[in-house]
Amino acid sequence: MEDKKEVVFEALKKAGKPLRPGDIAKMTGIDSKEVSKVIKELKSEGKVESPKRCYYAPKD
Repeated sequence: MEDKKEVVFEALKKAGKPLRPGDIAKMTGIDSKEVSKVIKELKSEGKVESPKRCYYAPKD
Protein backbone atom coordinates (compact mmCIF):
# COMPACT_ATOMS: atom_id res chain seq x y z
CA MET A 1 0.00 0.00 0.00
CA GLU A 2 2.88 2.40 0.71
CA ASP A 3 3.90 2.24 -2.96
CA LYS A 4 0.44 3.28 -4.14
CA LYS A 5 0.42 6.13 -1.62
CA GLU A 6 3.73 7.38 -2.98
CA VAL A 7 2.57 7.08 -6.60
CA VAL A 8 -0.68 8.96 -5.90
CA PHE A 9 1.07 11.64 -3.83
CA GLU A 10 3.74 12.17 -6.50
CA ALA A 11 1.05 12.46 -9.20
CA LEU A 12 -0.70 15.15 -7.14
CA LYS A 13 2.55 17.06 -6.63
CA LYS A 14 3.53 16.86 -10.31
CA ALA A 15 0.10 18.04 -11.50
CA GLY A 16 0.50 21.41 -9.83
CA LYS A 17 -3.28 21.75 -9.54
CA PRO A 18 -6.09 19.98 -7.68
CA LEU A 19 -7.15 16.69 -9.29
CA ARG A 20 -10.12 14.34 -9.05
CA PRO A 21 -9.55 10.68 -8.15
CA GLY A 22 -10.49 9.71 -11.74
CA ASP A 23 -7.77 11.98 -13.13
CA ILE A 24 -5.20 10.46 -10.79
CA ALA A 25 -6.34 6.96 -11.79
CA LYS A 26 -5.76 7.77 -15.48
CA MET A 27 -2.33 9.27 -14.75
CA THR A 28 -1.13 6.39 -12.57
CA GLY A 29 -2.95 3.35 -13.95
CA ILE A 30 -4.30 2.58 -10.47
CA ASP A 31 -8.02 1.73 -10.19
CA SER A 32 -10.08 4.80 -9.24
CA LYS A 33 -11.63 3.05 -6.20
CA GLU A 34 -8.13 2.28 -4.97
CA VAL A 35 -7.08 5.90 -5.60
CA SER A 36 -10.03 7.10 -3.50
CA LYS A 37 -8.98 4.84 -0.62
CA VAL A 38 -5.38 6.05 -0.83
CA ILE A 39 -6.49 9.70 -0.91
CA LYS A 40 -8.64 9.15 2.18
CA GLU A 41 -5.58 7.77 4.00
CA LEU A 42 -3.33 10.61 2.81
CA LYS A 43 -5.98 13.12 3.91
CA SER A 44 -6.20 11.57 7.39
CA GLU A 45 -2.39 11.79 7.62
CA GLY A 46 -2.59 15.50 6.78
CA LYS A 47 -0.66 15.19 3.52
CA VAL A 48 -3.54 15.98 1.17
CA GLU A 49 -6.30 18.59 1.31
CA SER A 50 -9.49 19.16 -0.63
CA PRO A 51 -9.60 22.78 -1.86
CA LYS A 52 -13.00 22.14 -3.45
CA ARG A 53 -15.46 19.26 -3.48
CA CYS A 54 -14.06 16.08 -5.10
CA TYR A 55 -10.71 17.69 -5.91
CA TYR A 56 -7.51 16.96 -4.01
CA ALA A 57 -4.10 18.58 -3.77
CA PRO A 58 -0.98 18.07 -1.64
CA LYS A 59 -0.74 20.30 1.42
CA ASP A 60 2.03 22.86 1.26
